[in-house]
Amino acid sequence: MAVKHFKLPDPGEGLVEAEIVTWRVKVGDVVKVNDIIIEIETAKSLVELPVPFAGTVTALLAAEGETVPVGTAIISVDDGLGDGPASDIAPVAAPAATAAAPVAGAPAATPAATSDHHEEIEAGKIGGPAPGGRVAVLVGYGPRTTEAKRRPRKSGGASGSAEAHVVQARVPETVVPETVVPETVVPEPVVPEPVVAQPVSVPAAGSGKALAKPPVRKLAKDLGIDLSQVAGSGEGGIVTRADVEALAAGGGTAAVAADRGAGSTEYTAPVFAATGEREVRTPIKGVRKMTAQAMVGSAFTAPHVTEFITVDVSRTMRLVDRLKTDREFRDVKVSPLLVVAKALIIASRRNPGVNATWDEAAQEIVVKNYVNLGIAAATPRGLMVPNIKDADQMSLRQLADAMANLVSTARDGKTQPADMSGGSITITNVGVFGVDTGTPILNPGEAAILCFGAVRQMPWVVKGKIKARWVTQLGLSFDHRLIDGDLGSRFLADIAAVLHDPSQALVWG
Repeated sequence: MAVKHFKLPDPGEGLVEAEIVTWRVKVGDVVKVNDIIIEIETAKSLVELPVPFAGTVTALLAAEGETVPVGTAIISVDDGLGDGPASDIAPVAAPAATAAAPVAGAPAATPAATSDHHEEIEAGKIGGPAPGGRVAVLVGYGPRTTEAKRRPRKSGGASGSAEAHVVQARVPETVVPETVVPETVVPEPVVPEPVVAQPVSVPAAGSGKALAKPPVRKLAKDLGIDLSQVAGSGEGGIVTRADVEALAAGGGTAAVAADRGAGSTEYTAPVFAATGEREVRTPIKGVRKMTAQAMVGSAFTAPHVTEFITVDVSRTMRLVDRLKTDREFRDVKVSPLLVVAKALIIASRRNPGVNATWDEAAQEIVVKNYVNLGIAAATPRGLMVPNIKDADQMSLRQLADAMANLVSTARDGKTQPADMSGGSITITNVGVFGVDTGTPILNPGEAAILCFGAVRQMPWVVKGKIKARWVTQLGLSFDHRLIDGDLGSRFLADIAAVLHDPSQALVWG
């Protein structure tokens, strides 16, 4: 028996460990090359990992919820080639010339055989072709920029024609039988020993699988909640974190969903377990740990100053209403935040000093001639700040599409590390929670962050008369090492001017 050990790959971005969220396979399952076998959570995103070889799963070497270092073997697979030494699959997958082979332990194939099979692997999958002649090695992180190397393997002495025959013969054997599918798709519910407030019943066989994402399933498992008993309030009946927590607290999920709004990305801290415990302890890890470190570093490195301004945005609200009925914008969500983003881009062009970075090591101020616009998003995994690359080069419609895609990806927990690095300036929208304003902490490496508050109808003096107007408050925090009061005030005033009268953008644009 030739057993292969698949090691946890290096996700890059300086990350050295990951948490096992969900296994998609179990011992005895048959897997094919590029089958998704596991979902892991790094400090920055959720990632699905494919297996680089085919065979039968013999052992899962890490449990769900366990945090393992990069390079740790996490699964063993018997490739079915008979007697042979066990080997490890290094975290960097296979080189372009051999990555297509479906049997990792087989002898080296002839160029013809390898080329024929390489065409069967889709672009972007592990071992498949990628732009620039590179090799895709990790789902969600893109191909490596250099050619990967596999450790030398002992020659089996087989001829090229024999190797080609072996490769072709192994493909049908790696197909998962139909009888195995229900077992791999519908995990058997687990009911923990602690007694909960409401009796938890195990669903009968054939009762169907509740729709929920892996982090929600793990939360339900920890709280002793049977997902089949939870009414999903998400799109398409998906069970959300709020639904599980509401049931654990003895409340109704429908009411909670209505209070927060459909598709809400609000982060909620763990609630008291329904086991009589007075305290709940949650390990500090993942996004929460990364966010905490970044915020502490920013708060105690950059001297923050915050200024505020109150703006009559009635004309902006009328513009938003017109855009919603415009044919060019009918397929995209238009909100006041879109106009705020455009106003910030225009104001940063007039005041380039706010779009800068303090380089302590080089003792230089780096002014950026581009705007990578960050949008702070509260997600089920915590606060994340993905950014839109080169937002200053986009039209209003392109910016709307980019913002919609950014929010959708963040809600699904699929934001990649590359989307959260390289930001130059950020907007945090606290108005969606009904909050008027705040004093946000700078995103590390940036010089300014704009806080956009709730838009409300308020009495406002217009030409000596009191009228009902749409009003909002803006708060701007900035790094006083780079931005003095004059520059910060002019920048904030320019944003307010565009929101007060959007036609000002034509003058400055």
